[in-house]
Amino acid sequence: GDLLPADGVLIQGNDLKIDESALTGESDHVRKSLDKDPLLLSGTHVMEGSGRMVVTAVGVNSQSGIIFTLLGAAGDDEDDGRDRKGD
Repeated sequence: GDLLPADGVLIQGNDLKIDESALTGESDHVRKSLDKDPLLLSGTHVMEGSGRMVVTAVGVNSQSGIIFTLLGAAGDDEDDGRDRKGD
């Protein structure tokens, strides 16, 4: 399974199945098609088939980037609370 490095919209596909468990926790592979579910998310793995997509977001703007940023921000807030004295 190739790792998708960016978010995008499927523009051509052939029996494409994606493992989205890293983002959603769902263990079943998700079938992607042009007319039913064309959104592809970074951090997921291609399990079957092939396809082409138009990239819509990369890095911190991608779905996995947003999640990692939020997780990092939550960790920073906790650290800031511990470092302050006199509160």
